[in-house]
Amino acid sequence: MDKIVAFCKRRGFVYQSSEIYGGIRSSYDYGPLGVEMKRNIKEEWWRRLVHMREDVVGLDAAIIMHPRVWEASGHTATFNDMLVESRTSGRRYRADHLIEDATGADAEGMSAEEMTKIIAEDDRIKDPVDGGRDFAPVRPFNLMFETYTGPVKSPENVVYLRPETAQGIFVNFKNVTQTTRVKVPFGIAQQGKSFRNEITPGNFIFRTREFEQMEMEFFVEPGTDEEWHEYWLEQRWNWYTSLGINPENLRFYEHPREKLSHYAKRTVDIEYNFPFRGWSELEGIANRTDFDLKQHAQFSGENLEYFDQGTNKRYVPYVIEPAAGPDRIMLAFLVDAYREEEVNGESRTVLKLHPRIAPTKAAVFPLSKKEPVSTIARQLYDELKGDYRLFYDDSGSIGRRYRRQDEAGTPFCVTVDFETAEDKQVTIRDRDTLEQERVPITAVRERLQGLISG
Repeated sequence: MDKIVAFCKRRGFVYQSSEIYGGIRSSYDYGPLGVEMKRNIKEEWWRRLVHMREDVVGLDAAIIMHPRVWEASGHTATFNDMLVESRTSGRRYRADHLIEDATGADAEGMSAEEMTKIIAEDDRIKDPVDGGRDFAPVRPFNLMFETYTGPVKSPENVVYLRPETAQGIFVNFKNVTQTTRVKVPFGIAQQGKSFRNEITPGNFIFRTREFEQMEMEFFVEPGTDEEWHEYWLEQRWNWYTSLGINPENLRFYEHPREKLSHYAKRTVDIEYNFPFRGWSELEGIANRTDFDLKQHAQFSGENLEYFDQGTNKRYVPYVIEPAAGPDRIMLAFLVDAYREEEVNGESRTVLKLHPRIAPTKAAVFPLSKKEPVSTIARQLYDELKGDYRLFYDDSGSIGRRYRRQDEAGTPFCVTVDFETAEDKQVTIRDRDTLEQERVPITAVRERLQGLISG
């Protein structure tokens, strides 16, 4: 992990937030390469789940919503982690993590009383800071960030920063069905910021208090939900592998029935084998049944049934939810693509990212700063830069320039050399194979488009 973190800072993927002030724990800023890569991941998700389908539409709901939304969803009452405080160091920890790290036992789903008893009786459980064994009783800690609307801090003005994007979709279900021509089965997709006051965030951008989500709620007729769940499991797995993730580093994890969330009939995670923490959730695909729509109907008084004209029936749809986050996905792509190789007796660091998610699609190199080479290279760059993110580099040896782009994950480098003025051709070099092909300068755009689209 230390190597990836250092690499991300050195190459401008991710920086510690507010670093000149000492930083803030588990808060990160995306640099020039990172913001492009993250944007590409989000665009690929949106392209595949929305633009390439006739049965999914988009939405962008507000971050601050009516507090009753979170009462209906269960977040106000139950969106908690179990917290334990060390009386010796004053540090606070997630109780389940403290137990699991020390004993190897599975503490998920334990009550506060059960955890308090285990921590008090098991001598292996100690404060990671000072080794102390004096802990306060375990208690629930709500993860929502609370704030106020308006100038007066009063109970009636309490609102929350949303902990998930899904509820914005559910409360707009009626709006979408009434203002579009969608018919069940159909989905509503959304991307955006969410906030969770995690007790112990960590592992770089894997878990942070401010993060982005990519969620889609797919509404189906009750009785067809299990079939659609299998469909979306396959679709989401294929999305990752089509963008270059090694299938050997992916697996499905079925949540045990006794550990399912209160709204779920079934949940299956796509997990990635992170080298710093082992198998961990990359994306969850849940069968949320009709829980959310029924809850919001009850709390709001609105009828959220769907009238199916084909069957002449009214029902509350079931929901299949693929839910992921571009921050964690980006970390998986970085880890999966990072290589340190020996090529022709020289070492190189290379990011073997799929061209679709690579921050920079191609670099243009003039072999010389002199005319006419530099002018031709600059003209080519200007012609292509409207198509995708490019990089122009005319400093250093060609080998050094290649290495810089390999490290940044740039899949293709286009070199304008001394023969270009005469034969009207340039060289396209492949990052992964190191093969070079001569291409007419008039065909570069078409050739790159084919290579980038995969």
